Amino acid sequence: MDAEAPLLIADRLTKTYGQRRGCHDVSFSLYEGELLAVVGESGSGKTTLLQCLSTQLVPTSGRVLYRMRDGRTCDLAALSEAERRFLFRTDWGYVHQDPALGLRLSVSAGANVGERLMAIGARHYGHIRRTAAHWLERVEIDKQRIDDRPEFYSGGMRQRLQIARNLVTGPRLIFMDEPTSGLDASVQARLLDLIRRLVYGLRLAAIVVTHDLAVARLLSQRMMVMKDGEVIECGLSDQVLDDPQRPYTQLLVSSILTP
Repeated sequence: MDAEAPLLIADRLTKTYGQRRGCHDVSFSLYEGELLAVVGESGSGKTTLLQCLSTQLVPTSGRVLYRMRDGRTCDLAALSEAERRFLFRTDWGYVHQDPALGLRLSVSAGANVGERLMAIGARHYGHIRRTAAHWLERVEIDKQRIDDRPEFYSGGMRQRLQIARNLVTGPRLIFMDEPTSGLDASVQARLLDLIRRLVYGLRLAAIVVTHDLAVARLLSQRMMVMKDGEVIECGLSDQVLDDPQRPYTQLLVSSILTP
């Protein structure tokens, strides 16, 4: 198997809702160790695209191909529901904009992390607890708070706990939907630094959806700009932001530079 083969391929992916386009004719490849940012205003189609890629929405046309651990490349639409759920427990993680959607707030932080380990067959309580404590420390949460419920955590701590829950099983691909939205600037900066260190340190592939170009620049190597469901510009992140070619991208960039 070619070591440089893409991990994920979107092939002319389209999702429509009657006459309204969620995303249209989107194609790209994603490689291991790469973080791709999908940027655009609210309603541009970026979250619809993320949900199609992660099988949460069924595309109207097009396909998503994924390279499994054994080297086979599979059309995700051909997998059974059980096979897709298994991918979510093992190979994939999904970091929600609202951490309450990715956590169980009524059980302890340790249980939130441990549940994902149990989903792949872990049964030894001591091992599960030690692993959970290790991952809390990796995302900068005091392991003494392992028995606290996330409903008593701050917004930034909840988001870091959601990241720990996603990474504990050693996934290969992470989807992130506005992971820093709504956080104070100082908390956001700390979380972005953590995400960058973990994603690149673990050589994960990641797709992050954001409306914040500063977030995209800090995190990503490559960027796609979406408008009205279509990708209108793509390239290396620094190149797109420093020398935007399309008027819409120029407007987006100038809007964050204008006082």
